Amino acid sequence: MGTACADKTTVGLRIHQALARELGIAILSGEYNPGDAFGGEIEQSEARGISRTAYREAMRILTAKGLLESRPKAGTHVTPRRHWNLLDPEVLEWMFSGTPDERFIVDLFELRGVIEPAAAEFATLRHDESDLARMDAALEGMRLHGLRTFQGQAADQDFHTALIDATRNEALASLASSVSAAVRWTTRFKQQRHKRPRDPLPEHETLRDAIASRQPKRARVAMEDLLRLALADMRGE
Repeated sequence: MGTACADKTTVGLRIHQALARELGIAILSGEYNPGDAFGGEIEQSEARGISRTAYREAMRILTAKGLLESRPKAGTHVTPRRHWNLLDPEVLEWMFSGTPDERFIVDLFELRGVIEPAAAEFATLRHDESDLARMDAALEGMRLHGLRTFQGQAADQDFHTALIDATRNEALASLASSVSAAVRWTTRFKQQRHKRPRDPLPEHETLRDAIASRQPKRARVAMEDLLRLALADMRGE
């Protein structure tokens, strides 16, 4: 491969960030397999026409995300998939830059099915008016822009982030960026895959109302329904 790609996604990225993205996508898509070795720093940087510092920084990013490992004398290799930080927001973006494996999409929804219904229950008991205001603003953004637009997708993310913040649980809040990224990329993938995707706004409104009325069981069921329908949309059911 050549130097880091210059598509619209990488515009504005520094050289080492763009290279990390390019190589990350190549690893996640199977162009590189676990155990595959990368050449030496001098060789690789010269071949790509970039500085050794930029190449080193790209390797550092990929290592931090669990995609690569470096060992003395053994060099740099792609790690087994079980070591990859698949919930890292950047890794999710790289995964969805192509066509992600359907099993991985199901895995994401299963994870969301563990986290978000419980978060919805907590939010019904712990939210305040500012949380509801954030959800209402997000719903208005979804209603105004629609989920085919960047603005509508951002509003969808904002809704789910506001819900998790309303749990007042720091451990759950630490997962907000991963959940938000999963919402963003699965929604975008669904919108690209179907010409006339179903509008999920009604399920979000039902969930918001359950939270506002402080009905934990109703909120859990509403979130479970939202996720079930979203996965069915993804599969084209």
